[in-house]
Amino acid sequence: MSLALTRAGYTVDWSHDGHEADIALHDQVYEAVILDLGLPRIDGFEVLKRMRARKVTAPVIILTARDDLDDRVRGLDLGADDYLTKPFKLPELEARLRAQIRRNNALLGSTIEYGPLVLNIKDRMLTANGEQMLLSPRELSVLEMLLLRVGRVVSKDSIVEALCKWDEGVGNNAIEVYIHRLRKKLEPLGINVLTIRGLGYLLQKAP
Repeated sequence: MSLALTRAGYTVDWSHDGHEADIALHDQVYEAVILDLGLPRIDGFEVLKRMRARKVTAPVIILTARDDLDDRVRGLDLGADDYLTKPFKLPELEARLRAQIRRNNALLGSTIEYGPLVLNIKDRMLTANGEQMLLSPRELSVLEMLLLRVGRVVSKDSIVEALCKWDEGVGNNAIEVYIHRLRKKLEPLGINVLTIRGLGYLLQKAP
């Protein structure tokens, strides 16, 4: 399933158990989550409960071999957006995934505003005080991650993973360069990029 979704153009993180999934959902921002209920260590219900408690709004499609009505009701009550019972066909999963992502993007809107910054996610255009602000594609991607998680620390590892492509890697030193460049461009606007030692980076308005 992970390979099929990757071939369909998605960037996929695969967690082998509920504990890994819980950490991933805490550290990174995802467009959607495909969640199996029968996970080792922490089951899918608990993973779902924890992510919704943290106000993670990504749509969740539950996959399970359980066809019991009570399980389906419980999953939906905990915040799942859709439910697919095994066995299923991959085209159906992909169609439901596309539908959930479209629906969530429509609810969220296409822009993020923070202080004088306005980022149009769809068009990848950034403005500051109404004027277009030019950033490199990777600088813009790093800033987008920080804007999507305002008030929360973004780990360096999650930035590395988000920027990596199949044919190229991004090292920690490169991330530090992008952060340094962003600081220089954002500080005149009253926005700081704080380094939280050992944890990552945090976007914050200047006092």
